[in-house]
Amino acid sequence: MKEVYASDMAMQMAPSLTIPEEGMPAGCAKTIISDEMLLDGSTLQNLATFVTTFMEPEAEELMRAGMRVNAIDFDEYPTTSAIHQRCVNMIGNLWNAKMEDDKITGTATVGSSEAIMLACLAMKWRHRAWRKEKGLTDAYKPNLVFGSNVQCCWHKACKYFEIEGREADISDDCLVLTAERAEKLVDENTIGVCPILGSTFNGEFEDVAAICAMVQRVNDAKGWNIPVHVDAASGGFIAPFTRPELLWDFRLPQVKSINASGHKFGLTYAGLGWLVFSEKASCPDDLVTTVDYLGGSQSSLTLNFSKPASTILAQYYMFLRLGKGGYAAIMKNGLSNAAYLRDMLKATGHFEVVDKGDMPLVAIALKDPVKSGFTLYDLQDALKARGWTVPAYQCPKGAQHLVIMRAVVKQNMSRNMIRLLVDDIARAIAFYEEHPSHLLHPKNKKYRDDDPRLNKKRKLDKAETDKLTHKLSRNITTRLMGGNLNHIENDNSTKGVC
Repeated sequence: MKEVYASDMAMQMAPSLTIPEEGMPAGCAKTIISDEMLLDGSTLQNLATFVTTFMEPEAEELMRAGMRVNAIDFDEYPTTSAIHQRCVNMIGNLWNAKMEDDKITGTATVGSSEAIMLACLAMKWRHRAWRKEKGLTDAYKPNLVFGSNVQCCWHKACKYFEIEGREADISDDCLVLTAERAEKLVDENTIGVCPILGSTFNGEFEDVAAICAMVQRVNDAKGWNIPVHVDAASGGFIAPFTRPELLWDFRLPQVKSINASGHKFGLTYAGLGWLVFSEKASCPDDLVTTVDYLGGSQSSLTLNFSKPASTILAQYYMFLRLGKGGYAAIMKNGLSNAAYLRDMLKATGHFEVVDKGDMPLVAIALKDPVKSGFTLYDLQDALKARGWTVPAYQCPKGAQHLVIMRAVVKQNMSRNMIRLLVDDIARAIAFYEEHPSHLLHPKNKKYRDDDPRLNKKRKLDKAETDKLTHKLSRNITTRLMGGNLNHIENDNSTKGVC
């Protein structure tokens, strides 16, 4: 019997407000935490996140060793520093960055969010230097142009660094930023245009080459100096192996910096991002700080400081372990398995596909939310009961009424597991065909007629139908019994996660 279950600890609540006065045996502490963690969702069944949830035991062993090493202390841990630079070089070469003095300019970060923060500062300071060179006033409001489909870190960066974020609305038929949409928003105060290689919402690659061509044309016509930063958090480790001919990286001279998440399709555990510059000149000197209190003078290109070397070692392991051929095989397997899931969902007749097949993910919307007898929120909840995490969420500005569901097909999501997911989806659909979840379905006419908020004695237009359909209660019993419908009147929605 485990020590904790035979002790008084079994009859006590786990400390949650204050540090306990006395400690406990290591086994007890571990058991308390491990038991609680059993209530977390299954990482294998988590199709909401892009983050890697599987690594080999050898990689995990290296990560444990790296926990004791502070990656920022280059003087004390020169080998770790060298491995860090090797990773930057390998990634930079993958993206066609310029090699100078046998190295490429870039850095590891704790994720793409930190990388994007640094990139925004670089764009802001490069633009400031350009204005000074041109003799322009310092009294201006810098702005960044991106689509409304960006990840939330872009809004954080604009807020923290006093940058105006100019969002181009998306639309039902185009869920991403385009060159035409971006061109309407740029001006002489634009410090950068920021396309995404792999949208969080539907996985689509934005046309970086077209956006760069627009930027160059505008710069030439206006005498401006607008650069491009590519948010390749997901696509940066996909496109080079699946679509090497695609122009999106430093082969385009307008692209000055790129970020990617090592913990997504770089295939390491969470806590690793990368920022790479096209050349050293693209990284402002002010972005680099020098410290000498760690045993020697060294430069730091990060917002964060101390961090374990674990994920950096894991990234280097993955590069050595897989090579380009291994990465290509994993990405192609993921695309193939995603295509299988996509075909199976289309075959139900209920869904339309809203992804473009650029990434190993599937994004769907309901063809007819009323006739289907369920919403994607209902399907999300039904799958949750089976252990699956598959998010349903509203699209961003410009297509807010469109609700989509997204499943990320990671490397450990086998064809067999996808089949099990499809079986659970089929069971949920069959249930809702017999027991429609919302009052707009013809089978629920009696409950609809009895509810004064829905019985309007006139035909609902499409906007009203969409509103009622997408904001329904998640409790099937409450719905069918005509219970609390406050959710219809509240503007509550579930957002996608990345």
